[in-house]
Amino acid sequence: MARKTTYRQRFTNKLIEAGEEPQKKERVKRPPIDPAIQQTFLDGKVLLINKPLHWTSFDVVRKLRSIIQIKKIGHAGTLDPLATGLLIVCTGKFTKKINEYMAQEKEYTGSITLGAVTPTYDLESLPEQQKDFSMLTDDMLQKATEQFTGDIQQRPPVYSAIKKDGVALYELARRGEEVELKPRSIHIKSFGLTKIELPFVYFKVICSTGTYIRSLANDYGAALGCGAYLSSLCRTRIGDFEIDNAIEMENFEKSIFQ
Repeated sequence: MARKTTYRQRFTNKLIEAGEEPQKKERVKRPPIDPAIQQTFLDGKVLLINKPLHWTSFDVVRKLRSIIQIKKIGHAGTLDPLATGLLIVCTGKFTKKINEYMAQEKEYTGSITLGAVTPTYDLESLPEQQKDFSMLTDDMLQKATEQFTGDIQQRPPVYSAIKKDGVALYELARRGEEVELKPRSIHIKSFGLTKIELPFVYFKVICSTGTYIRSLANDYGAALGCGAYLSSLCRTRIGDFEIDNAIEMENFEKSIFQ
């Protein structure tokens, strides 16, 4: 069986294909962590991390394991590599709280590009099926969001981490295998446009766990009749935890070894 390609490998390959030189980072040998500091993470901590662009959620977990030098670390809700923002990470005994945090309400901001679709519903694949959107007015754009609030049925993207028979759907999709996904019940508390600069519309969404903002962007474009895809996304809140209180990965590492 062929070894699966990680997101970082695919991203590096795209840079090479575009004639760009991938940035190489030298491995840094970290000093041993202070046992007293390490014990606080073993006892349990909730970390609010501002996930960088092009990092997978597990990249963050892997990095934190290397910094803190413990294995019992997990995140409370995946963010796609092309998304940034709040990632809750639990360490040590607090990993038992992960499901509790995952179930909490989420808030996102971002942008949707009108006039085309992509197979992944975001910029991880190329736009196709370009359509005219010049007839759309600001009022039409705002009004189209209304059908996506409340309790609705949403079909997850085929390119997602949902597993079928133990295999992630994005792996099956890349192999060209057909995948049938049933709609799921989700709740969108609010979906509003904050700025319109066609072909971009900027939004804010408050929703339940299990909501795919990529699918929301794709469905919104279908409702408008011109197609659309997610072009940027930031998670700004999970429950009572806000992005303003999150720390950058680089700053977290400095705080451990200062």
